This record gives sequence, structure tokens and C-alpha cells, in this order.
Amino acid sequence: MSDLIPVHGGLSEPVCRTVPAGEVESFKSSAASLTKVPMSAADLSSVYRIADGTLSPLEGPMDSKTYNRVLDEAVIESNGKDYAWTIPISFPVTSDLAGKLKSGETVALTSPEGEIVGTLEISDIFEWDKPRYIKSVYGTERTDHPGADMVLVGDAEKTHLLGGKLQALPQPKNPAFGQYVLSPRETRKLVAEKGWDAVVAFQTRNPLHRAHEYALVYALEVLIREGKNAGAVLNPLIGETKGDDVNAVIRMQTYEKLISDRALGEGDSDPELWSSRGEAVPDRVILLGLDLKMFYGGPKEAVMHAIYRQNFGYTHIVIGRKHADAPYKDGTAIWGDFDAQEIFNNLNGDLQIKPVNVGFAAYYESMGRVDLMENHKDEKPVFISGKDVRATLQKGELVDPRIMRESTSQILAAAMKQ
Repeated sequence: MSDLIPVHGGLSEPVCRTVPAGEVESFKSSAASLTKVPMSAADLSSVYRIADGTLSPLEGPMDSKTYNRVLDEAVIESNGKDYAWTIPISFPVTSDLAGKLKSGETVALTSPEGEIVGTLEISDIFEWDKPRYIKSVYGTERTDHPGADMVLVGDAEKTHLLGGKLQALPQPKNPAFGQYVLSPRETRKLVAEKGWDAVVAFQTRNPLHRAHEYALVYALEVLIREGKNAGAVLNPLIGETKGDDVNAVIRMQTYEKLISDRALGEGDSDPELWSSRGEAVPDRVILLGLDLKMFYGGPKEAVMHAIYRQNFGYTHIVIGRKHADAPYKDGTAIWGDFDAQEIFNNLNGDLQIKPVNVGFAAYYESMGRVDLMENHKDEKPVFISGKDVRATLQKGELVDPRIMRESTSQILAAAMKQ
């Protein structure tokens, strides 16, 4: 196991609450007679990520004491020490179901299709104070934003939360991209095999523009200039996202093509740095997906994104301006541009992974490539609004190649025209 960075919570290895292959059938048959507790698609991803250790040190959904401490102090306690944790995770249920359950009982967790996916030994059943949750996680009492929609619309019927300890069956592999979804144990082994001494993760929920891509390239180059034998992981979130985000299957196709075409960073990386090494950016990038839901939680979610990646064994994470951002429905900003970078300076608990802060980037004609906007105070970049990009793709046309790689445009245009 790679020991570039410890597991969050001071553990010697990632939590494992996944049922071993040889015990799956007996587990299913003994769970069949238990009371069933349905999980939404979004919460199902949390079940699997607790089980495989992505959410270490959690061994199940949080009890009320742990949950409330996250809301109040943004920490959890593990082995007698405080660790950073910014968004609490417990399982929502209806008041009707909550009334039929009791602490100490073991229940079966079921998928949206009604299949048993795991069991939960309940330690706590408590009321869900939704306004308090929204205020703590999103830093606002307003409810006209995607995060509040998840709670007040998506989970409208659910009034109570369950805490406890879970066991889950192995997650079925998605036929389209399952080979890219690895557990923390598997990613740590992969990092060890690469022989890298630093790994920077790039979080995204979107197809990549060249400006997004540049954030990954920039961060990798920062680590290499520091003398590190560094690699990067293009690590998109492929769990539940909001309806107008491009779906995971299509997005994974765009990332796959970028890697297989060796186009990542092409024309935008530092030619001197790479030619002196006899390498190019794609030689040091691997694609791995993370199946977990988005919270659209800005700064608080940026910290969670870092925690997931520390558990995977990555030493650094790219934190961009407006990281995990989603505005109010009237388009105004919930958070400041740099809030997601600044939150890392004020954590109340331990977090070992290091952020690599990156500003906005854009294509500049004077350089014939993408660069950070802070280096071009007096020059106007080539800029296209997201709305115009979408309109172009919906017509089946390709976006300006200065904004988006041709391969990404082709895949998105074919999908969006349908």
C-alpha cells in the first residue's frame, strides 16, 4: 500500500465495510427478512463510498452527535483527535419509516430498483433540521440554489436521519466506465506502482474546456518544478449531478478521448519543462472516476473533495476559483471567487492533503495558448459564455478549438444534437 499520505482520521488503512465475494449469497439471504430502508441514487453512492473507504474514517452514516458537531465545528473525532469534515453524512428517511425503526435494529438498505445493497445497524434516529443543515453547509438561509433543491425538493418527503454502522455488497461496475472506478486500496496500489512521490487530483463535474485542462497542467507543472516525481489524476465526479450537467457516460467518453489522443495539455503546457525531460503531460496523467454525488456546496464541498482524495492516496488537489460553485437561481453568487481556496487556511481539524490553488485561465492570442488570467491584466482573452458553447453544441457544431478540444466538441455535439 502506498504511504505517500495517511488515510484521513489517522487510520492505518482505509475503512472496509464491503462484504467479501465469498459471503455475498449468505449475506443476501440473511438480509432478505430485515426491514427495508430505501436509498436514493445519490445516497446509494454514499453507501458504497463508506464501504470502500473513500469516506474514511466513517464506518456508516453519522449519529446525531457526530452530525451536529460537523454542522457546528466542521470536524469529526477519530482516535481522540479532531479531523476536518465539512458536510455531514447521514441517511434520510420518511417520518413514517422512522417511526417503525428503533436504535439497535439492523435493517436492509435497498437501491432505487428495490434490490438489497447492504445492511445498517442503527445507532441513532433523529429529526432532520433542514434549515440548519442548509445554513451550515451553504452559508446562506436562502433556498433558491441547487444544494437546497436536493434537500427540500429531492428529499422533500424525508424528515428524519439514520446513523449507524453499515456493510455493503460490492458495487456493480458500470459497463461504460466501471474500469475507471477504483477503491482507495486499489488507487493507493496504483500510485505505488507508478513510483510517483506526489500525486495531484483534478476534480471536475464537467466536460473539460482547455481552461479547465490548464488547471490540471499548471498544478502538475508546479509540483515538477518543486523537484517532485509527480503525477496527476483526472478524477471526475460521476455520481448524482443536477439535471443540466452532462451525464457521466458522455463525460467519461470525452475524458477517455483526451487521454487516448494524448491531447491533454497540448499546446498549453510549458515546452521547455517537458522537452528537457523528454516527456509530455499525458505521460504523467491517469483517468479515474469517483462515483459520489455533488453537493454544489462551494467552499465546504472543496474540503470534502480533498478528504476523498486523501483517502485515495493523493497528496495534492487542484482548488480553483469558484470550486464546486453553483449560484443562486437569479445568477448571483453565493460565495466569493476565492472562498474555496481560503477555507483551507482556517480548518478546525487535521487534513494532510495540500491544495494547489489555481486562478481562472483563458486563451490569449498574444501567446497562442491558454494561460492564467492574472498574467494578462491588460489583455482581453478569447472568451465564449457557457450559454453560447451549449447553443453551438446543440446545433451539432464544434466549439472554437481555442476554447475546447475538437474531440470533446465532437462527442458533446453528437450527444446534445440528439
